[in-house]
Amino acid sequence: MAEKWKEQVRIIHQDKISEGIYSVWFQTERIAEVAVPGQFVSVYCKEGSRLLPRPISICEINQQQGQIRIVYRIAGAGTKEISSYSSGDVLEIMGPLGNGYTLKKEKAFLIGGGIGIPPMLELAKQLHCEKEIILGYRSGADLFLKEEFEPYGLVFTATEDGTFGTKGTVLDAIKENHLSADQIYACGPTPMLRAVQLYAKEHGIKAQISLEERMACGIGACLACVCQSKEVDTHSYVHNKRVCKDGPVFDAEEVKFE
Repeated sequence: MAEKWKEQVRIIHQDKISEGIYSVWFQTERIAEVAVPGQFVSVYCKEGSRLLPRPISICEINQQQGQIRIVYRIAGAGTKEISSYSSGDVLEIMGPLGNGYTLKKEKAFLIGGGIGIPPMLELAKQLHCEKEIILGYRSGADLFLKEEFEPYGLVFTATEDGTFGTKGTVLDAIKENHLSADQIYACGPTPMLRAVQLYAKEHGIKAQISLEERMACGIGACLACVCQSKEVDTHSYVHNKRVCKDGPVFDAEEVKFE
């Protein structure tokens, strides 16, 4: 079992980087030492009525300085509270949690959609191969993190309203720009991942996908974040996998979407 800890971490700085989207760097004791691309942390609120932590993907890792970065969207009272804190404030987090991406030296697509974009940044930094980065946004006014990817590979964008890049989906951007790869790494909403899974199967490409699910405990005990799988889970003995513990990264062919 991968090592994980619950730590009191200090906020180095927090910034609003787009409408409703925030970036925060934490100073950790041990989490940054062992974290890998694709893992997440559970962030605990200080408000006592919010007992369950908020699972948020790790965006960047600085092992030398013991720091991690998360980028999140305000989605409710918990993330709204987290956004109110600033430099020097201390929060409790647990991590690193889940399984990350398996890095391979093959020409790759890194595909991120919406709030599934942040975890692809550390992957882009650590993946030492030819890669093309395809990012999907709602509109051209929402291009958070795009420039931060540019040092690590060619970046292509798709927007739902067509105000920047390709009009449509990340797959539309791949087709429009005649891109090809031998390996896919993806994170984003379920419709996007379902489409990526089908694209990978049709083109004979191996794909790793990171699922976005509502989580409760974050450690695999409560079965609140299961997804359908081809294999039987050793914990529940049914064709389910726990996203927080068995994932969030899965081989695309392992997951069954409804």
